[in-house]
Amino acid sequence: MRLRARSALRKHRLGCRWNPLEAAVIPETIEIAGAIAAAVVAASPTPPSPHPSKIAAGRERDALFDDPSLQGMETVAAGIQVCRRCGLWRDATQGVPGEGLPQATLMFVGEQPGDLEDLRGRPFVGPAGELFDRALAEAGIAREACYVTNAVKHFKHEMRGKRRLHKTPNAGEIEACRWWLQNEVRLVAPRVVVAMGATAARAVVGRPVSVLKERGPAAPAPDRPPAFVTVHPSYLLRIPDKAARHRAFSDFVLDLAAAKALSR
Repeated sequence: MRLRARSALRKHRLGCRWNPLEAAVIPETIEIAGAIAAAVVAASPTPPSPHPSKIAAGRERDALFDDPSLQGMETVAAGIQVCRRCGLWRDATQGVPGEGLPQATLMFVGEQPGDLEDLRGRPFVGPAGELFDRALAEAGIAREACYVTNAVKHFKHEMRGKRRLHKTPNAGEIEACRWWLQNEVRLVAPRVVVAMGATAARAVVGRPVSVLKERGPAAPAPDRPPAFVTVHPSYLLRIPDKAARHRAFSDFVLDLAAAKALSR
């Protein structure tokens, strides 16, 4: 047994011949490896991927953001980014605060950010936003003179292949985010709040609203400015018949003009 082992070892040694060409590059290889190691040690640590950290954060108990010292829109916008009042933040790219004139007489409230709004961090910049801008122009309203926001600040969706499809926020999510809307209303102090769609109407008026039946001026929640209920621009995009869609758009423009008159 020992003779076999020695014989195998001897054959192994004979097979491992020293290559002088390989030996020549060993010092250079060691020098390069040392330089790489020194660079790695000196470099700043790479920040972890946001996705795993988001998952880890999601395992923790959500915390309410109810700081009573919200004194400006910048504070509101910063707070929305760290809001954990409901779970919608987990799958959204970012929170989307409102934007516009800080002391606007007209405030427009939509449902929630869409796919493009979630990516860009601004309200009403997608297809519904383009239609909204057209309607504002026809009603004689400058968007930059208004304040535009959403009832829910994070994009609620479901994946369908690689596409993110809109999902309607539920009553709990609307109520959780209503705290932000109330602060926006308090800071802007508009004369009229225009609620576009059922989700916005529920957040503004404080109860479920049938938009097509209660369209027009509505009694707001206590200690809130007058409200005006109308359809959401995305409703117009879903009307298949061209003539019906044109009539619905004209009615929407009339609603915006009526809200403008109410704000005077």
